Amino acid sequence: MFKPKQHNKKLHAESFSASIIGAGNVITGNIEAEADIRIDGTVKGNVYSKAKILIGADGLVEGDIHCREADINGQVNGNINTLELLHLKGNAAVSGDIHTAKLFIEPTVSFNGQCHMGANIVELKPEMGIVVNE
Repeated sequence: MFKPKQHNKKLHAESFSASIIGAGNVITGNIEAEADIRIDGTVKGNVYSKAKILIGADGLVEGDIHCREADINGQVNGNINTLELLHLKGNAAVSGDIHTAKLFIEPTVSFNGQCHMGANIVELKPEMGIVVNE
């Protein structure tokens, strides 16, 4: 008599799948994604994601990173802009400026640049969803 309502609608974020750039792969050009990105290879260009970016221990990004949150284990030669948490861990090496709301750095990390923190530092880019406010 009483049947539970079934919701067949997927959440917007669930309709996107995560992307992986495997070790040994080299991508030249900018990357834009709606969902999570894991980078274990090399990206020569800017990386934009409305979700999370994870850079593995052997990952390298030669360009700027713009995302909601990031976990960095590898190397970044460029600026990092996150809306929420930036987690630098392991033997991560960052050469560039950081703009983030929250920052966690492990003692083994190498960081060369300036750090700007606060809840209103980063806003969404008009065409992709991410822009930096200084």
